[in-house]
Amino acid sequence: MAVITDPIADMLTRIRNANTASHPLVDVPASKMKQAVARILKEEGFITDFERVDEGPQGTIRIKLKYGPNKEKVITGLRRISRPGLRVFTSKTEIPRVLGGLGLVIISTSRGIMSGKRAKKEGCGGEVLAYVW
Repeated sequence: MAVITDPIADMLTRIRNANTASHPLVDVPASKMKQAVARILKEEGFITDFERVDEGPQGTIRIKLKYGPNKEKVITGLRRISRPGLRVFTSKTEIPRVLGGLGLVIISTSRGIMSGKRAKKEGCGGEVLAYVW
């Protein structure tokens, strides 16, 4: 098995692929950062639920994807912004908006991983991890 250099990008790709194939669940190797990203996706209403399953040395996070009444996708797009080769940071006054405020910005701050709205409210900037819409 290959070494994954960007685990957040791997998580977003797994979610994107499962969402495209209309799978109800997707499993992601567990870490605290991925668990925080899943928590934000749940709080903002992009996924139904997630749980940590302790199997294997690392454990997995099982994410339940969310669909509309006619099987339309709630998550229409995911994009990794800051990556290992090019880190992207933002100040508290320049936190980006996705789709005019309809999307979600996930930011890693000194106070933990949070959504762009919460980071703006708490007045802290940080590394822009991903956009979700």
